[in-house]
Amino acid sequence: MSAHPVSEIHQDTLELLEWPRLAEHLADFASTAAGRRHCAALALPDHPAESRRLLLETTELLALDGLCEGGLSLQGAGDIAATVALCAKGGCGGGEELLAVAATLATARRLRRQIDDPELRPITSALVAELRTLPELEQRLHFCLEEGGRVADRASGPLEAVRRQLLGLRGERRERLQELVRRYASLLQDTVVSERSGRPVLAVKAGAAAQVSGLVHDSSASGSTVYVEPQAVIPLGNRLRDAEAQERELERQVRSELSALVGEQAEPLDHLQQVLVRLDAGLARARYGQWLGAVRPELAETADAPFELRDLRHPLLLWQERREGGQPVVPVSISVGRELRVVAITGPNTGGKTVTLKSLGLAALMARAGLFLPCAGSPRLPWCGQVLADIGDEQSLQQNLSTFSGHIRRIARILSALSEGAALAEGAAALVLLDEVGAGTDPTEGSALAAALLRHLADRARLTVATTHFGELKALKYADSRFENASVAFDVETLSPTYRLQWGIPGRSNALAIASRLGLDPAVLAAAAAQLEPGGEGDVNRVIEGLEQERQRQQEAAEAAAVLLARTELLHEELLQRWSQQKEQSAELQEQRRQRLEQSIREGQGEVRRLIRRLRAVGEEVRVGGRAAGETARQA
Repeated sequence: MSAHPVSEIHQDTLELLEWPRLAEHLADFASTAAGRRHCAALALPDHPAESRRLLLETTELLALDGLCEGGLSLQGAGDIAATVALCAKGGCGGGEELLAVAATLATARRLRRQIDDPELRPITSALVAELRTLPELEQRLHFCLEEGGRVADRASGPLEAVRRQLLGLRGERRERLQELVRRYASLLQDTVVSERSGRPVLAVKAGAAAQVSGLVHDSSASGSTVYVEPQAVIPLGNRLRDAEAQERELERQVRSELSALVGEQAEPLDHLQQVLVRLDAGLARARYGQWLGAVRPELAETADAPFELRDLRHPLLLWQERREGGQPVVPVSISVGRELRVVAITGPNTGGKTVTLKSLGLAALMARAGLFLPCAGSPRLPWCGQVLADIGDEQSLQQNLSTFSGHIRRIARILSALSEGAALAEGAAALVLLDEVGAGTDPTEGSALAAALLRHLADRARLTVATTHFGELKALKYADSRFENASVAFDVETLSPTYRLQWGIPGRSNALAIASRLGLDPAVLAAAAAQLEPGGEGDVNRVIEGLEQERQRQQEAAEAAAVLLARTELLHEELLQRWSQQKEQSAELQEQRRQRLEQSIREGQGEVRRLIRRLRAVGEEVRVGGRAAGETARQA
């Protein structure tokens, strides 16, 4: 078997998962042309630390974007890379391009002020910490260039003098032309001075052309009018041409001087451009995630970490739903423990199996690229250094490959990539996604090949998720604890999929049930049912049917228990409320009694104080009376 380069299957997987389309959606949220190009070619980091840094960067920019009035803005930032490269090589930039450099510098300085806060935003603050915004260069560019890139008069003394000369010459020529229009009014078809080849001309009647001295530049289609530049203004026109050439040369000199200044700062300007592109891409990730209603995932430190993705929605289907009026997206929940290595998803066609594969693959890639995931709760997964997929047909008429051959060719590349990618970064995991594994050939051989392949992958990949219709694959979990079953639910009554993913139980193809509902002859259905071999697919499906019935009974029992629990909780809350009321009432009664006792005590204390005052008053009267009686007795 020939070896295949690892990059080939990686690129193939990105195409199968429609990663370029997601990148285009992300690019719609970028603010600059350079940022949009960066997002459209969205790269995947080679190390988990870089992905974690990107996620933190996205988080910080999302928070800052919400704090800034009107959002964080990159208005004024231009794509200056080409201009800087030209100037660095000694070339002369145009006025608009040089002015864009100044506007970009101003934008970078404003963004640095808004972002720089190492305590609140350590990642993005570090990004702008070494940013040089070159205020002197910006001021010089703004001084020498006006809006639209025109070189200002103040940029050069000689340039200002030439422009004053041009102004005078144009005024003088205009006055002479108006004088000639009045003089030759009867000879002219029109009194408006027009222009031919950059020279002013009068529309003279063909028969009177000899009476107007000058240079004929053109004639009308009918030949009734000739356009003559009067001899009286030709010398002025020549002087104007010379002065205009001087003006252009002086403007070029100014732009050359400015270009040289830009070229001298090529290195800091290139760094500034790269930082602005990264900020624009990070802000695009933040706004795209907010638009999706996404949350930041946690990338685990170890490769065998679990996958916990609750209510994961396919981002491209969300785009269709919101931008193109598509159907509502049904979320799937994926919970894979540390010990699991292979998940076999079964169930009917069009039930959502392939969408589940693609959703999981895109989630792993999005987390690696620093994007938030359209999930609920707190998604957690390992950093997937390899995401390898075989989804859909790969039939090639040119290479004479059948559908089965195409699948095998792609799987061979997957196994080769896993072998060559053994030396991934520490903490990196491999995720393998296989759609209809073993299909396209004899069912017996295909089933055996698929089972062997999944066992092989269980030893080499962190997680393999495979969709299948083979009943034998559904039984693998009962012989190997690393395997698990899942299925997409199907409503037999309505013959429609529910797109819900069920864990722990395999699904059925429901082919006979669907055929019956669609009106197939009962005799044919009976013959088909009779041909199902004992111990084969028929028995497996009967076991599955029994498991589904048991699951339904357990679900109904769980629902009944939930109702009973809810009633119990209500009763408990009612009892607590009554107890609280009684407690409050008892406390209130005790408070009333305490207040009455305190009132009685206060009243008693008042009465005692009044008695004491009265006794003191009586004693005083007795002492006064006694002293008076004694005095009388002494006098007698």
